[in-house]
Amino acid sequence: MVVRAPGSGQALAQADERLLVEAAQKDPARFGDLYQRYFGAVYAFAVRRSANREMAEDVTADTFHRALAKLRQFEWLGVPFGAWLLRIAANALADRCRNSGRELLFENPPEVVSETDFDGAQRQAKLYKLVEELPADQRQVVMMRFAEEKSIRDIATQMSRSEGAIKQLQFRGLQNLRASLTPKNTKPPRARRTTKASKKSGGSNG
Repeated sequence: MVVRAPGSGQALAQADERLLVEAAQKDPARFGDLYQRYFGAVYAFAVRRSANREMAEDVTADTFHRALAKLRQFEWLGVPFGAWLLRIAANALADRCRNSGRELLFENPPEVVSETDFDGAQRQAKLYKLVEELPADQRQVVMMRFAEEKSIRDIATQMSRSEGAIKQLQFRGLQNLRASLTPKNTKPPRARRTTKASKKSGGSNG
């Protein structure tokens, strides 16, 4: 069994990230590897801050276009590449909100997007991936309810269903997500078996 020192997994991830970035800086054709790795986190970040899937998709596309154009300017100055991408995403979102007259849903300016924001976006990306695996109706309700923050009534109207049906779809969707997040290898502890020796010793005391 290999025992890793605390933080070794993070160090390996950072080293791998650096190799991918340096490869893409030398050969832009390798940028696709970075796109595959960070798409989920950037999209989750955009959805959370825009509460609009269509705008989040546009912001995600803008982010990677801008990142590719600025890739040679990226330097390793203590800021992970993922956090750098989120700063670009925050700027892209601010631009789109400004141009469309929409209100920004975050208080902090783009330059203060941190590594913590990226970690949160990665966790949310994993959750979105599980949501995508839900049945279509459940997926639509969960996304509208929690990503777009719509009310049960609004969702019922948009989907031409009763509010009771929407609540039931939401319940089943969350139940399925909870089941997906529960470790499958978790088993109850086995009951201790009584050995023959213990039976004999127990009988001799009588």
